[in-house]
Amino acid sequence: MSLRAKTKNSLIAYGFLTPWLIGFFGLVLGPMIASLYLSFTHYNLLNAPEWIGLENYKNMFFDDDNFWDSVHVTAKYVVLSVPTQLLSALLVALLLKKGLKGIGIYRTIYYLPSLLGGSVAIAILWRNMFDSNGLVNSFLALFGIQGKAWISHPDYALYTLVILSIWQFGASMIIFLAGLKQIPENLYEAAEIDGANKFQSFIHITMPMLSPVIFFNLVMEVIKSLQAFTSAYIISGGTGGPINSTLFYTLYLYQNGFSFFNMGYAAAMAWILVLVLAIITGILFITSRYWVYYEDAGGK
Repeated sequence: MSLRAKTKNSLIAYGFLTPWLIGFFGLVLGPMIASLYLSFTHYNLLNAPEWIGLENYKNMFFDDDNFWDSVHVTAKYVVLSVPTQLLSALLVALLLKKGLKGIGIYRTIYYLPSLLGGSVAIAILWRNMFDSNGLVNSFLALFGIQGKAWISHPDYALYTLVILSIWQFGASMIIFLAGLKQIPENLYEAAEIDGANKFQSFIHITMPMLSPVIFFNLVMEVIKSLQAFTSAYIISGGTGGPINSTLFYTLYLYQNGFSFFNMGYAAAMAWILVLVLAIITGILFITSRYWVYYEDAGGK
């Protein structure tokens, strides 16, 4: 190929890449660099940023009780919601793999909440359902059970958000179902001939063969849970209440940025979240070599 033809091909390639490059530098890399700079400043949107070094990070870790409340609430939410949601998704996927009639309808029914669950409308519906006079307490009253003030009580408010998260297991379920269908049936037939029961087949065949899918879903759900915002904002009215019981990390970050106009502090919080996400994801990838089985790689 001549030099002229190579140059022409390169120009065409860069022409196609130009929209992506503009988006990457203008909407991703540029704002990230600006955010990193602002994290070392005091900036209230009205005045020019004032350089204060590590002061935002120092205040965050040593002087801000709300910061640690938000870390505690978010960690508890992740620990409760992620395993429960993945287990629910796997159980439903195993049931749907049985080849039920109208399986497409069931897949749609179970997948629909994951499309709607993160919306404002569903969060409002959820708040009304778990309100003191909501649908849940009305249902319990039919059996003579006195319902709780689920949303307005600090002991129960977070659990309503966990239930909402579990209800959105549809996306993970679809991925589990696809993974289950990729497991060769001859493995189960060989295990049955060798005398293995259903539970043993599940432990020694299904789980290892499905481990890459479990790993993928685990990483995605951990990242999504750490970034949860809409449900807590709507249900708590943007306050994180009652008594900070639903003060998610992202909600407190939002409050600092857009309620208190402390953009420098909010930028510092955002970078801490990025670092935590990177560390947790890195740990999951490092530990995956001990429990994720890749058939093409010949084992763990």
